[in-house]
Amino acid sequence: MTQADHVATAEVAITAPAEQVWEALADPDRLPELWFGATVRTTWQPGSPITWDGAWKGTPYQDRGEILVFDPPRLLRLTHFSPLSGEPDEPENHHILEFALSGDGSTTRVVLSQSNNSSAEAARHAQEMWEQLLQTLKETVESS
Repeated sequence: MTQADHVATAEVAITAPAEQVWEALADPDRLPELWFGATVRTTWQPGSPITWDGAWKGTPYQDRGEILVFDPPRLLRLTHFSPLSGEPDEPENHHILEFALSGDGSTTRVVLSQSNNSSAEAARHAQEMWEQLLQTLKETVESS
């Protein structure tokens, strides 16, 4: 089995239009709440960098990636690498995250997938983390 076979997927239905959900995904002031306290920096332009600065269990980190697709309010695709993974910073160790939004105007379905996981166990761990992020996104959007 290759890394491409280990995809983590999480999804949620949010009672709000896609534009409102997208705003929460891209608003710099709201991102730390979604990204486990990390400060997210990017211009959202395809080809531009994205960084996450935070601390995990007391250890400071800066994750990094690149914006691949930014197509409001339907698709966000980016790469992601974390030095905390212990893996070398090489393309084969970078994840691809994709947020795909669809809906009927009043409810938005968000599917978040992370590909290029090193194992089924790593994919399960990622899925649990992304389920938390999507639940926070749902609560944030539906309470605003």
